[in-house]
Amino acid sequence: MVLPIMLVVASGIAHATWSLFTKQSKNKSVFLWSIMMIPSIILLPVLISELWNSPLSGASYLLLILSMILQAIYSWLLSLTYELGDLSQIYPIMRGTSTLLVPIIGVLFLNESLTTIGWIGIICMLAGFAFLGGLGSRRPAAQSRVATLRPVMMALSVGLCTTCYVFVDKLNLQHISPLALLEVTNIGFVAGLTPAVLASRSLKVEWYHNKKTILLGALLNPGSYFLFLLALEQAPMAHISPLREIGTVFATFLGILLLKEQQGMKRILCSVLIFCGILLVGILG
Repeated sequence: MVLPIMLVVASGIAHATWSLFTKQSKNKSVFLWSIMMIPSIILLPVLISELWNSPLSGASYLLLILSMILQAIYSWLLSLTYELGDLSQIYPIMRGTSTLLVPIIGVLFLNESLTTIGWIGIICMLAGFAFLGGLGSRRPAAQSRVATLRPVMMALSVGLCTTCYVFVDKLNLQHISPLALLEVTNIGFVAGLTPAVLASRSLKVEWYHNKKTILLGALLNPGSYFLFLLALEQAPMAHISPLREIGTVFATFLGILLLKEQQGMKRILCSVLIFCGILLVGILG
């Protein structure tokens, strides 16, 4: 179980790092499209070769198409969410929603289990998400409340979409290798952002200002999910998936220290509470 845990932790840190780059970019859709287009081109021969040499059943192809559709929706929602909210607020909620729902799905549909301590961990995470979403804050103005809730609701939508594609990809791994599946998700991700990129006409500008972080993000983004898929092959989803969200703490510190975001102490405490819940679910749950 040690190797899957190490893979998942590395996946979480890599995910938080490219998310920081995305938040710093000028056009979120163009940046995300760029960092995914590069690995999509590189890995395309891998997918074609595997499907040519080992054809799948019709049902398996439909499952792959579903994964692509979910990734397309996810990428579109993700770009909008990064436009609206602070990294230290939206990232823990985006990642945490999946952390909550994936173990529950694993228990209900994949014959996996959680202990009492695991459920206590889920309660800790719920509390952290609630406070990040504004629970306990005094915001008398209705307009201010709407401005606060909008990025929170978008982050919840991203988390829900993440939950769906992780569940589908767990099933896909029964028929296809992690590397080939990674390419399927890459294609879906790029397809979801292509209309926004064409409409923006900002591709050259984004590359001019952020070439280095685009190239680094092109390694970290698919690399993060590939590490997670490798871990998913070796351990139950309900136990290892929450550990990936160690990136919530890392991303919170990045947002506060590098992006100078507000409510630093509150968000750090919330991220620590979420991390404690993650540990309870992932290690003792």
